[in-house]
Amino acid sequence: MTHTPALFEPIELGPLALKNRIVMAPMTRTYSPGNVPNDMVVQYYQRRAENDVGLIITEGTCVGHKAANGYPRVPFIYGEDALAGWKKVVDAVHAKGGKIAPQLWHVGAIRKEGVEPDESVPGYSPSGLVKPGTENGVAMTQEDIQEVIEAFAQAAADAKDVGFDAVEVHGAHGYLIDQFFWAGTNLREDQYGGDLVARTRFACEIVAAIRERVGDEFPIIFRFSQWKQQDYEARLANTPEELGAFLKPLVEAGVDIFHCSTRRFWEPEFEGSELNLAGWTKKLTGKPAITVGSVGLNASFIDEEKRDMVDASGVQTASFEELNQRMAANEFELVAVGRALLQDPEWVLKIKAGRYDELEDYSKQSLMQLV
Repeated sequence: MTHTPALFEPIELGPLALKNRIVMAPMTRTYSPGNVPNDMVVQYYQRRAENDVGLIITEGTCVGHKAANGYPRVPFIYGEDALAGWKKVVDAVHAKGGKIAPQLWHVGAIRKEGVEPDESVPGYSPSGLVKPGTENGVAMTQEDIQEVIEAFAQAAADAKDVGFDAVEVHGAHGYLIDQFFWAGTNLREDQYGGDLVARTRFACEIVAAIRERVGDEFPIIFRFSQWKQQDYEARLANTPEELGAFLKPLVEAGVDIFHCSTRRFWEPEFEGSELNLAGWTKKLTGKPAITVGSVGLNASFIDEEKRDMVDASGVQTASFEELNQRMAANEFELVAVGRALLQDPEWVLKIKAGRYDELEDYSKQSLMQLV
């Protein structure tokens, strides 16, 4: 077994200096009663920092809009108590030599009435659709759009003020920003609708507002995906040309790093090339890219999730080798790890030392507590 040196090389992405290339992927945990990160949350992130995760991206944190939240007990990133809680998280991570960015989140039409903080508030979305042909909540007015843009900008400014090292804008997985991207949920006939490039306008205005608020030297990460939780087969771009046209306005708006969400990182994005979504994104934009998708998960778990069958001889081993090769070839800069890191805070150290026999297979039981 060869080790994976490329994963452990330090890197500087503008002002963001990281000890290695491993990112903790954002994962919703619902362990923040009152929507405030507590001491358990502080310790949860601190453990990943002290075990050498290069960059932590937090669970989704709801921006300060009345309909941003869709789940109980998720943390907010507005209000005095929530920001004080995040300050404790940031300080604990920095004390262990880590770097951390919050993921700024609005769930859009995923929200149903009956969810905190105001149970009477419906979901807000571009066209009142949670998926093609399925209505939920209300279509956003221009005033609503401006309120949400301001909420993202203020959240980013507050994140900078409490000491975060960057911010990530959640534009993936069928949540609000992605609902604007997706033709199936954006039927608008104003400046926020139209073809794929036109449908980037809402996201671009959010990014530009953040950039104006935080300045040029504060990194903005943007997460996007082809797939949606409402439809795993959905696609925004079917060709590299379409992907490039989609990404160009986001770059111009101020995105520094793209977080390219796929369900399996080793799958090619388009026919005729082995490049995955992160590889194509970097090639087309020149911007640093984060790859993600089943890193460190074993074959039995992937089969259990009813995904494509893979070689059961050990996806973990194969994935580390392939990650190393792709990173050495400069296909992408960073690798986000989700469930494997959720299961085992020491995952990075075990990989670095080649202690593969000590790796713990992911179990859904790990969702039942903050390990």
